[in-house]
Amino acid sequence: MPVELFGFSFGRKKGDSEDLKSTSFVSPNEYDGAITIDAGGVLGTYIDFTGGIKDENHLIGQYRSIALFPEVDNAIEDIINDAIVMDDENEPVKINLDNLFLSENIKEKISSEFDEILNLMQFDRKGHDIFRRWYIDSKLYFHIMIDEKNPMKGIRELRAIDPVNIKRIKKIQRKPVSVGLNQVPAIEKIEDFYIYTNRDKDSTFYTTTGGLKITPDSICYIHSGIIDSRTKRVVGYLQKAIRPTNMLRQIEDAVVIYRISRAPERRIFYVDVGNLPKNKAEQYVRSLMNRYRNKLTYDADTGVVRDDRRHMHMLEDYWLPRREGGRGTEIQTLSGGENLGEMADVLYLLSKVYTSLNIPLSRMEAQNGFNMGRSAEITRDEVKFSKFISRIRARFSELFLNLLKVQLLLKGIMGQDDWDEIAQKIKFTYNTDSYFGELKDTEIFRERLQNLAQIEPYIGKYFSSDWVRKHIIKQTPEEIKILNYEIQQELQQQPQPEEEAGEEGEEL
Repeated sequence: MPVELFGFSFGRKKGDSEDLKSTSFVSPNEYDGAITIDAGGVLGTYIDFTGGIKDENHLIGQYRSIALFPEVDNAIEDIINDAIVMDDENEPVKINLDNLFLSENIKEKISSEFDEILNLMQFDRKGHDIFRRWYIDSKLYFHIMIDEKNPMKGIRELRAIDPVNIKRIKKIQRKPVSVGLNQVPAIEKIEDFYIYTNRDKDSTFYTTTGGLKITPDSICYIHSGIIDSRTKRVVGYLQKAIRPTNMLRQIEDAVVIYRISRAPERRIFYVDVGNLPKNKAEQYVRSLMNRYRNKLTYDADTGVVRDDRRHMHMLEDYWLPRREGGRGTEIQTLSGGENLGEMADVLYLLSKVYTSLNIPLSRMEAQNGFNMGRSAEITRDEVKFSKFISRIRARFSELFLNLLKVQLLLKGIMGQDDWDEIAQKIKFTYNTDSYFGELKDTEIFRERLQNLAQIEPYIGKYFSSDWVRKHIIKQTPEEIKILNYEIQQELQQQPQPEEEAGEEGEEL
């Protein structure tokens, strides 16, 4: 008897697999980080949560560890502050349905359901934290909770799941297909589900080799979109920063150790031991060391001053015996390090950390403030950073699309086929406080108007009006139609010159 999956599904029974449209020997790869396993066998399926999957959890642990490093945390905050702008006047994100050819009633329902999803997530207050978790862990899971007795109420609650405790699984069922004289293991069915395992040893649900199977429709899952070509696994945006961050930690520790050991000046005592035997000479030098060495230590925990004369520290003076016939007892000074102010290697690794996180290097310089000048003064790194923010926003928008799909299907506003037609046309507009974007658009429009003024004498002779509008002003065909209609409406509303002259004559 097959085991039913936990959760709800659209249009199929729990535990059923979807048949493929065509037969192939290659499993479909959506590059979503799902773990592929083969079905069959007497004992069923065994999933090793202590082997390869443990490596994926180890990566998440590394991401969370380096995110606590001050420089990395500062870079992450720069990224999140630019991606999710929280203020009192505008919403952090809005839905844009201008590209949908639907009735206004349906558009209003879609917008209303999107607002309901934002309220369930408390995105106005927790948007920054949600985006940060996704950016650091490279994955984000939500358990979609509904009223199974009345699904038409839609989503009732969204509960976050730790990525360490849940994995996406694709179980492939194969069948032999004859190709000439050979038998090819073609793929017959693919079962898609999630496995949840609680890693808390204090919990009664703790397990290492099994877990709770969950239907894919009841889990909202998004990832970074960065796939390791070797392992086919999802890696995070912090993957490139692991090595330079660890190197920066090591070089900083080395600098501290070098400065502690080389900063103070120490003395070298050359003690004349005459003709004393070796053992006697060593005892004589040691007695002088204990006599003149004063090492008092203050214990901050107990408040006691402790005498540590018995211990030799690497920062203390050097005592060297000298035989008879040489110079007598002599004291010299060993100078401290002369290049203690050199930080070029630390700054180099710090720049590599910022580069690996796509942060402009100019932001790491304290003397560089915010520039409100022309967009031409914006560095190329800032332009690349702005495009990077746009890309990760588009990737994060998959969260809203997945939740909106479930909400619309549950409430019966549209079906699965209708959603597939409009999903790619739904856009999301993020709030922004970047002055650079507005300044750039203004200057681009100004340059186009200047080009239009220069080419205007040649319109109708060498260039047509349509060509100028498409290639100089960069207007789309839709914009041209709308503008032509608006211009014609404005001309009809304006009074004609003859009518104005007639009215003036009557008054006279």
